[in-house]
Amino acid sequence: MELQSELLKSIWYAFTSLDMEKCGKVSKSQLKVLSHNLYTVLNIPHDPVALEEHFQDDDNGPVSNHGYMPYLNKYILAKVKEGSYDKETFDDLCWMMTMKKNYRPTSGQGGLLCSLRDCFKLFCLFNLLSEDHYPLIMIPQEVEYLLKKISTAMNQEWDGKPLEDLLSQDASVQEEGMSVWVFLDHMGAGRLLRVSNAGAFSLALDQVFLEMYHNVLKRGYMWKKGHVRRNWMERWFVLRPSFMAYYAREDLKDKKGEILLDQNCVVEAIPDRDGKRCLFCVKTTSKTYEMSAADQRQRRRREEEEKEREQQKEVQRELERQLEEAEKVRSYTEE
Repeated sequence: MELQSELLKSIWYAFTSLDMEKCGKVSKSQLKVLSHNLYTVLNIPHDPVALEEHFQDDDNGPVSNHGYMPYLNKYILAKVKEGSYDKETFDDLCWMMTMKKNYRPTSGQGGLLCSLRDCFKLFCLFNLLSEDHYPLIMIPQEVEYLLKKISTAMNQEWDGKPLEDLLSQDASVQEEGMSVWVFLDHMGAGRLLRVSNAGAFSLALDQVFLEMYHNVLKRGYMWKKGHVRRNWMERWFVLRPSFMAYYAREDLKDKKGEILLDQNCVVEAIPDRDGKRCLFCVKTTSKTYEMSAADQRQRRRREEEEKEREQQKEVQRELERQLEEAEKVRSYTEE
């Protein structure tokens, strides 16, 4: 039930974005498109013929007889399986639908603090912290909690004065809470946080988003020893409360494995060897994983060297191109 109520928050925004007259009614054709998109993004098998029948332009069928909410509960939400879909893709669908109709940013003196991607992340975090009744609002205590998390991620001391000033100027926020559009407007205009650098804010928001939305506790590169070839490979690790996944790179496209973390797991330090330092192992009931914390300074040096080599190659390619052009011009003038 908790999963369904969380999904319903985003779906509510998608539905209300279709309700142009704000009367609680949406055409069947629009609801059919919305339902098809939800089936697709939530990875729920469905019969296209049955979908057409459910939304026929007549007085028959589940939508006509009972309304859209019972249909949504029975045919979509009741069939959702946790882990079978990408929740960020789902929320992005709902965000794009509602953002086009409702988001009208007003910038502060220094311009907009939040990019559209930042706004999407704030939208997701707002839904996570909002009260479970409609229309959705976030109470001042939850707003303060989120702002403190972002401030901590930016390594800056919490300054509650901007929020206090806003609450003193607008009593309705203190009494009724804040809608997502009011929240995004204040964030974008810099009225809730003192931020000197928009880039630092985006990085901090990304860190909070990973922790709260994706449940990521820690991420980074480490060396891992193989079980078959026994060689060391650098992997990108993502730590969550119940497991740790590792990938070829930080784009997360090539997943190499997953270590289940349960009450039977043991983590032990082991002596340095194979030219590796800070060695430790994670012992599970089936395997022992040997790892070494990556030397970040050495990694940065290697990345800088690779970047310099790529720049040199680019300069070389440009010189070759210029020489070819000069040769063509010379050949043309000689003719």
